[in-house]
This record gives sequence, structure tokens and C-alpha cells, in this order.
Amino acid sequence: MTDEAVRRPARVVVADDQTVVREGIVMLLGLLPGIEVVGAAADGDEAVRLVAELAPDVVLMDLRMPRCDGVEATRRIRAEHPGTQVVVLTTFADDASLFPALRAGARGYLTKDAGGDEIVRAVESVLSGDAGLSPSIQRRLLERLSEPEPQPSEPAEPPDGLTARETEVLLLIAEGLTNQEIARTLHVSTATVKTHINNLFAKTGLKDRAQAVRYAYGKGLVRPPTG
Repeated sequence: MTDEAVRRPARVVVADDQTVVREGIVMLLGLLPGIEVVGAAADGDEAVRLVAELAPDVVLMDLRMPRCDGVEATRRIRAEHPGTQVVVLTTFADDASLFPALRAGARGYLTKDAGGDEIVRAVESVLSGDAGLSPSIQRRLLERLSEPEPQPSEPAEPPDGLTARETEVLLLIAEGLTNQEIARTLHVSTATVKTHINNLFAKTGLKDRAQAVRYAYGKGLVRPPTG
């Protein structure tokens, strides 16, 4: 950072859906050296809008918020406004909260029991290009990195004696592709695709594409969409 950047207060937006908590954080930050609160948001959508309007240096981001949660808001901010860094400030330090936030682009992660000095250090760290992580979060990351890698499971054998290529054709049918689209995807002729379809129909006793789709789901080759 330049001397001018060091002297200039970091412009911060606070995002938290709980009014009392949000106002308390704003009040605390107002007492800290080197930080200027320029806006406060009650959810992720409002946080993204304030970043677009105010171009803050840092957003202190809660995770569990209505409409647009902190992870999605972080992803949007980092994609649309890369000059703004995100420091998560949340009650939750579990893996299901921590890792999605970091993958979304958060450079810092603090829990809400962090003191003022810790918040200042985290803001300064992310503006310097470093990570602003609380000691407990650093320990969790080190523990996670030291855990043994899970061994990959053996791929399941295709059902009913299907070849790998026939299974591939079946999955593309389940995705709704036509013969011509399957041919382009696999870089083969339409006649070859028809041969694979005839073979897989003969092996499985299927009569049409609708049955093929049901077969693919029934055998666990395709998972139904969630949500």
C-alpha cells in the first residue's frame, strides 16, 4: 500500500440482517482508527447495490441473510466489483459456512466475538493483499489441510453389460439430446449413434427414449435435480 492509502481510512460497508447487530457493528467501527463506515445493508442484495453505488474498500459480510445470503452476495461482489474486498463477520465457523464463503471470494473470515483490534487487522490485511482470518479459522484451515485425502471410489460398472460408449449415449439421451446432437457431442456419425442406441436398447429391453430416460434415473446413472 502507498503512504496515502495507509493514511486514508478504509471505506467499509456493513451487511447484517439483524438491525441491533448491524447498528452495533456500525457503532463499534465508528470508534476504530482507520475505518470509515459508508453504508449498511440488511441483506445481500442491498450489499451488492451499495457496493455498486459507493465503491467501498471492504464489506463486512454476514452469511445468514434473507433474499440473498452472504455467500452469493460475496460471489457477485467479487465478480462485478473486484476492487472491493469481503471480510465475513458471522456467528458460524463450521466448514459448511467457512469454505463456501472462501470459495466465493472472501479474503477474510471473523466470528462475531472478534474484538475491534481484530477487525481492524483483518481489514488492513485484505487491503494489503493478505488474508484476514481469525486465529480459530486459521487453525481450522490447517486442520482441514492436514486431514488425509479421501480415497477415490472405484467407478461403478455400467448396468446390463452396457459398454462405456453405450452408457455415454444413454446419459446424453437422458439429457434430452437428439441423435444429431449426440453425434456432434461425441464427434461420431449419426449412423454410429443409432447403432449404439439399438445395442443399448437390445441389452436393456428398452423400447423408446422415454423408457431410456426412466432407466437412467432408475439405475442411478442420473440424479434428479434438487431444489
